[in-house]
Amino acid sequence: MRKLMLGLVASTALAGPAFAEALELEKDELTFGFIKLTDMAPLAVAYEQGYFLDEGLFVTLEAQANWKVLLDGVIGGQLDGAHMLAGQPLAATIGFGTEAHIITPFSMDLNGNGITVSNEVWDMMKPNIPTMDDGRPQHPISAEALAPVVEQYKSEGKPFNMGMVFPVSTHNYELRYWLAAGGLHPGYYSPENVSGQIGADVFLSVTPPPQMPATLEAGTINGYCVGEPWNQQAVFKGIGVPVVTDYELWKNNPEKVFGITAEFAEEYPNTTRAVTKALIRAAIWLDENDNANRPEAVEILSRPEYVGADYDVIANSMTGTFEYEKGDKREVPDFNVFFRYNATYPFYSDAVWYLTQMRRWGQIADAKPDSWYDEVAKSVYRPDIYLEAAKMLVDEGLADSADFPWDSDGYKAPTPAEDIIDGIAFDGRTPNAYLESLPIGLKGEQVVVGAGVEG
Repeated sequence: MRKLMLGLVASTALAGPAFAEALELEKDELTFGFIKLTDMAPLAVAYEQGYFLDEGLFVTLEAQANWKVLLDGVIGGQLDGAHMLAGQPLAATIGFGTEAHIITPFSMDLNGNGITVSNEVWDMMKPNIPTMDDGRPQHPISAEALAPVVEQYKSEGKPFNMGMVFPVSTHNYELRYWLAAGGLHPGYYSPENVSGQIGADVFLSVTPPPQMPATLEAGTINGYCVGEPWNQQAVFKGIGVPVVTDYELWKNNPEKVFGITAEFAEEYPNTTRAVTKALIRAAIWLDENDNANRPEAVEILSRPEYVGADYDVIANSMTGTFEYEKGDKREVPDFNVFFRYNATYPFYSDAVWYLTQMRRWGQIADAKPDSWYDEVAKSVYRPDIYLEAAKMLVDEGLADSADFPWDSDGYKAPTPAEDIIDGIAFDGRTPNAYLESLPIGLKGEQVVVGAGVEG
């Protein structure tokens, strides 16, 4: 066991201002997992900029084959923590899929995903999409433009298939949200049928993120929802067109989290604080000075040990733009947000949104009171750890006190209707009222039985 100051001696060249206190680390050699997506950036930056070393932490970062392997690695102890889908700690804690108590002291980013369709589907959608004065499509594009295409497939006896990365992924819920907002049913789950395709107009299935473009090109799927750089890769390869970003679906929506087991946090509390400190510093670096460090971040991410996509593909979204059709590049400065807007604070209301989507589509089979959503959120999202780490950084002169929501009760102000594609506001304090306001999806005491909904 080493004290933090010993770690600093070992990394003198990387050390920042004098530290106010030394954390006695219970464990200083750590292995963290990630999936090859640009939103793993805080981990890569914390490593490459020496922020882990500044905390006395000797970290190894390991790419994982898929989200299930990653989660199993954290639960089994082969990984000390990981870049996770926000739904993974929640689903594991409530026992949907693998059961384990996973927590998050740090949210990794806002936004960063898109929905892409094949060229063929895009050509069929375009007549249904309004255009601007210059002839380019008007964004955001509603799934209403996709509905006639799905109907044509159905009339020809062909399924309309789309890919997402994991059953409890943001991508699954965002794709479902977009489809349902346009009047298309993405299907239900039930305890007996976990395909998620009960009553579906559009059939969703799992494809690992880096394999999305090739699967689309092969014709196995007609579109997908994924994080970057795999939407921009479709544009560069000329095989598909991103039709909507998640920033357009829900402005500044929560994305990935950093996940560890509750046991890890209990056994290694100082190590957990130190890791959180390093990740907060990485997030600050990624967003500071109006994203001035993003080109350097893109260079880091383009390396094969991290994302391994071409620099230009990653830069297309990481540096404040997003390309839809080839040549139709638009300014989207907040496509990737790592620190602005309290992006790193683990809000309970973010957790509640994910839980409402699990309930909406039947992954949570039975009705739950509002208090249950609050209790689960508080057992998984740990702003107390986050704020302890943030206070240390402020005391050390490494962060600005004004950048942290010290007095928050853990709930964001309600997201206004104009910031969400279907015009329905979200208030994390009233999850059941929110579910009632959504036209498609389970509400109240409804349950999925066989091929239908009862109640």
